Amino acid sequence: MRFIPTRFHGILDYVVGLLMIASPWLFGFADNAYATWTIVIAGVLALIQTVFTDFEVGIIKKIPMQSHLMVDFGLGVILALSPWMFGFADYVYTPHVIFGVFSILASLTTHRVPSRSYRTTTAHEEPLR
Repeated sequence: MRFIPTRFHGILDYVVGLLMIASPWLFGFADNAYATWTIVIAGVLALIQTVFTDFEVGIIKKIPMQSHLMVDFGLGVILALSPWMFGFADYVYTPHVIFGVFSILASLTTHRVPSRSYRTTTAHEEPLR
């Protein structure tokens, strides 16, 4: 069941991407390199992907929304499993699991196509009929 509009998903991507980047310092695990770099890189990738996605809040508009959602799903799985994959689960795992599961759920509940009004006003494509 997909109920999250693409515009809202994009706004969440920017907020959550920045929060992921800041989380090692916000949640006190910045002294663990693997835990820190895993979530920081995931946040940077989320922001870059959002900037390049062809939807309401994208800037460069090169990645289709369906591809964006597939990457969100894959990144979420990797992020949620990363504490055990990279061996820092004894130190910290909660932020990685929460952000990972959030990404998975967002990818499964967001509309696959931007709103009709966005598609008819996009300059680089023909209007929908």
